[in-house]
Formats: sequence, C-alpha cells, structure tokens
Amino acid sequence: MARLLGGIVAGLAGSAGGWLWWMTNGKLTLDLGWGRSFHEVGPITARIEAPRSLVFEQIASPYLGRTPKDARDRLQVWERGADMVVARHVSKVSFYTAETVEAVRFEEPERVVFRHLRGPVPHATEEFVLSEDDDDAEVTHVEYRGELGIDFWFLGRLAGRYWVVPEWERQVRPHVQQLKEGGESRAAARRRRGSRESLSSPAEPPAPATTDRG
Repeated sequence: MARLLGGIVAGLAGSAGGWLWWMTNGKLTLDLGWGRSFHEVGPITARIEAPRSLVFEQIASPYLGRTPKDARDRLQVWERGADMVVARHVSKVSFYTAETVEAVRFEEPERVVFRHLRGPVPHATEEFVLSEDDDDAEVTHVEYRGELGIDFWFLGRLAGRYWVVPEWERQVRPHVQQLKEGGESRAAARRRRGSRESLSSPAEPPAPATTDRG
C-alpha cells in the first residue's frame, strides 16, 4: 500500500511538474479565471534624443517590414496587416525559454499595443507610449506599462508579486535601453548625413539687386 501511495504521489507530482513546465514555457495557456488577480508592470521610462517618428519606426519596422536576420530566432511574424500583426516571441527567462504569441497593434506615431494570445500567463497586455518633449521636438519620452492576470487566488498573487512581475520587468528593461541607444544612434547618423549634404550643396547665387525708380 505504501508503495502504491508513493507511486500515486510521484505520478501526480510528475504530472503537475509537466503542466507547470508547459505553462511557464508558453506552450500551453491555462485560462481558468479561478481567483484571478491583476498586476501592473512598470512603468519603465526612457528619454530618447531622437524624433518620435524615428523611435516609432524603430519599434514597428521588425513587425511591419522585414524582420532583421539576427532577430529571427526570437521573433516570427505569422500574419501581417497594415497596422496589426500576429507574432511569436521567444525569450530566455532564467533557466528556461518562454514563448508568447501576441497581437501587436500600431497607432502611429504614439502607441504600440501588445495583447497576448498565448503565453505563460492567461492575461497580459503591454504598450509603449511615445510622446514628444514639450520643449524639443527632437526628444521623445517613452513609457512602457502593462497588466498581467494570474489565476489561483493567494498563490497567484504571491507568484505575481514576487516572481512574475519582477522577472517580466527584468526582461523589458534591456529592450527599452536598446531602444534608447538605437534611436539616439540613428538620430545622430541622420544629423551627420544632413550636415554633409548641406556642406556639399552649392551655395545659391546672390539675388540680383533691384532699384525702385518709381
């Protein structure tokens, strides 16, 4: 009897571990709604010395245009429309690899919204909000924020507060920093290119003088 009970416990533990592995990897989304709690992610902000249109283009181009070759192992666009895509993301999280499938909507030039269709948690929305600086149109303020919904009452609240949200923010911060560095690099290159073009352009000849003899 003891061996039988031990086998049952081991089997249940193995099944639970298997379910947990599939869920945390995003291969399976268990959307029960039992005791769901909601958790804010962010805000994470950045001040980018680049025009808002350029920053928006940097976020949108891998989705709406050609995905860069070095990003194809992390991002695959499954369906592409004029202002919305369905995309699969793969991220390295601690000791495992997480997969999400998301609908991404583009509201040029001020907002990019992500709504999870499949992933480690049953509910997740995220957005990047871009606003121009009040004093300098060449500066963009980026704010990332999101909301996660996690089931199972007290356990879900504990997991969200002490593991899921901190890990989620840890994953997002480097992306915001890359957005800042990439945007400022592209803006600086554009300014240098504009300066070279202005220096190479021939000067306009002075306008002929006119005399009013009236």
